[in-house]
Amino acid sequence: MSKRIPKVRFVDLGHIDYQKAWDYQTKIHESIKKSKREDAEGTPVNTLIFCEHPPVYTLGKSGHLSHLRYSSRDLEAEGISFYKINRGGDITYHGPGQLVVYPIFDLEQFKRDVHWYVRQLEEVIIQTLALYGITGSRMDGYTGVWIQGNPNKKICAIGVHMSRWVSLHGLAFNVAPNLNHFQGIIPCGIDDPDKTVTSMQAELKQSIDWTVLKEQVKQQFHTICDVNYINEESTI
Repeated sequence: MSKRIPKVRFVDLGHIDYQKAWDYQTKIHESIKKSKREDAEGTPVNTLIFCEHPPVYTLGKSGHLSHLRYSSRDLEAEGISFYKINRGGDITYHGPGQLVVYPIFDLEQFKRDVHWYVRQLEEVIIQTLALYGITGSRMDGYTGVWIQGNPNKKICAIGVHMSRWVSLHGLAFNVAPNLNHFQGIIPCGIDDPDKTVTSMQAELKQSIDWTVLKEQVKQQFHTICDVNYINEESTI
C-alpha cells in the first residue's frame, strides 16, 4: 500500500495582529481536534500559515517573566505588545521583517514524534538558508537554527504546543527584522555572551525579496514534510 501524503491548506495572512492570528490558528487547531474526537469521516486537512506581526514579545509557558527586560513604559514607548501564551519555550520577539510560520499539523498523519517534528521545522529553514549560501545548523541542547561562529547567532526560533497530536504555534524566521528589539528581552531565555541573534539581511548585507523567500520556504515544507498543497487562501 502506498503512503498517504498529508494534505495541507496554505494560508498567507500577510501583516496581522498577533492576537488575531492566535485566535485564527486556535480555531483551526480546535476544529481538527474535534474531528478526531468525533471520528469524523475523512482525514482532517492540515493548515500552514505564513504571516508577519507588529512588534510583540511572547512568553512561553516554561519561560520566566524576568527575561523581559523592558518595563511597561518601555514597551509603550517602543510600540511593542506582550503576551503570555501556551507554546513551549521561553520569551521571543516577533515583528515586521520576520516570517512567522504556524503549521497546524495532525502529526498522526506524519509521525507521532514531537522531537522529529521540531527537527523537520529546523530542516526547512536550514535548507532555505542554503539557497542563499548561508550555513544554518542545529546546536546541541538548543532548538531553532543557528549560524555557528564567535558568537553563535540564532536566526530562527521554534516553539510549539501539541494537543491530541495536533500542533500549534511554530517558527519565527529572522529575514530582516529590527534586531534592536531583541535587546528588550533575553531571547529564548539564553543569557550567554557567546550567543546572540541575527537575520538573513544582516548576514548577507543586502535586502531579501520577500515574495521569493516565502515561496522558497513553502516549497521546503512540501519537500521536507512530504505534503500536498490544496486550495490556497490569502485572507481569514
